[in-house]
Amino acid sequence: MNAELRRLRNYIDGEFRDAADGRTTEVIDPARGAAYATAPLSAAADVDAAMAAAEAAFPAWRDATPGARQRAILKIADALEARQDELLAAECENTGKPLELTRQEELPMMLDQIRFFAGAARMLEGKAAGEYMEGLTSFVRREPVGVCAQVAPWNYPMMMAVWKFAPALAAGNTVVLKPSDTTPASTVFMAEVIGGVLAELDLPRGIFNVVCGDRDTGRLMVEHSVPAMASITGSVRAGMEVAGSAAKDLKRVHLELGGKAPVVVFDDADIPAAVEGIRDGGFFNAGQDCTAATRVLVHENVHDEFVAALAKAASEVKTGDLSDEDCFYGPLNNATHLEKVTGFIDRLPAHAKVESGGERVGENGYFYAPTVVSGLRQEDEIIQNEVFGPVITVQSFSDEEQAVKWSNDVEYALASSVWTKDHGRAMRMSKALDFGCVWINTHIPLVAEMPHGGFKKSGYGKDLSAYGFDDYTRVKHVMTAL
Repeated sequence: MNAELRRLRNYIDGEFRDAADGRTTEVIDPARGAAYATAPLSAAADVDAAMAAAEAAFPAWRDATPGARQRAILKIADALEARQDELLAAECENTGKPLELTRQEELPMMLDQIRFFAGAARMLEGKAAGEYMEGLTSFVRREPVGVCAQVAPWNYPMMMAVWKFAPALAAGNTVVLKPSDTTPASTVFMAEVIGGVLAELDLPRGIFNVVCGDRDTGRLMVEHSVPAMASITGSVRAGMEVAGSAAKDLKRVHLELGGKAPVVVFDDADIPAAVEGIRDGGFFNAGQDCTAATRVLVHENVHDEFVAALAKAASEVKTGDLSDEDCFYGPLNNATHLEKVTGFIDRLPAHAKVESGGERVGENGYFYAPTVVSGLRQEDEIIQNEVFGPVITVQSFSDEEQAVKWSNDVEYALASSVWTKDHGRAMRMSKALDFGCVWINTHIPLVAEMPHGGFKKSGYGKDLSAYGFDDYTRVKHVMTAL
């Protein structure tokens, strides 16, 4: 093992620790394709320790007043903001994302989301007390569920960690969080900051724990007897495994999985605006976003015009090193994922046409060119399956009915968008599209106040909003005789 590699460690009960058995994995910088750090490959002993710490800390955190929890979470947001340069450095080295773009597009949202859930901490409420049976008064208590086992993905390590821990902590739960084995650095850094806030407020250190590791580590967390809830953002395969594991002891499960967002462009749409919005929504973060605008359906009357404009726009998008302020996106996350994305293009059917891109960029790192593919049919592999890369597909449709049918004819149901100047059509489509989010004349904006989550194989449960907060609570009926 290279002694110069940075050493990341688990954060358990307020202490940084190596894996109990000393095992590690290398963490690769995707912009260079070379290792820059090691992280623990945690096993049962590490998971046991983290769960014990979270379980021991739960009563004090559960019983803290909502105001006290709010103050702590606001201090966490302030502390992360004060050290944002260090946080961004960890995130961008982890992912290869452009530094300034991440500073502008991700950091403010992340901090706002933490502060939103700090406010939500004081909104625990149930139905008003009432006499629903003579001589008896009923009321509802809304309580935290307990210890939460959480697994975050590699596409937005910093922000997805927030989506996990912020609502859980706000509701009074304690957390054991596992980042992806390819992107642990920013989560480990956040543990340092959060731990400092908990220490300053003299709160139990086990409220927030980070355990690094691989798929087997995550399975150990989900199958552990302590957590009352398992939450994962990841692939459909991973979600199914988590749901199966959690079913063994009936844990509550929260799943945010894959997507294959239809982007429906009608012939009355503002085509230049649609091209710009779809370019940005499709290529942001190298298309490594389950809501990405990568499956476009265009009315036949404007199909050729749209494809030509989108191909030109794609050719002007730049990918490259995180320090290049002109870059719109960085590399794909890892070598295996680069191979997966490349495979979709290599296996394109003869009727498909690559309008732009379609190749790896450079020899170092995992960069892939912004790609547009036309001439595709509904049954094609690249239409039915999530590419999760900077690849936008285009299909031609003839009428509204066909657009709805093809949009819904996939196994995913997370996000979608409609581009039209016809308000009635927009409203009809928003009802007909079987997706957890429908954007109209835009694609990909998210706000803390609105829910994010899908149907079908995109999972269940909501992130963000009061709905996401409620997912981390349970309801208790209390009845008393008068």
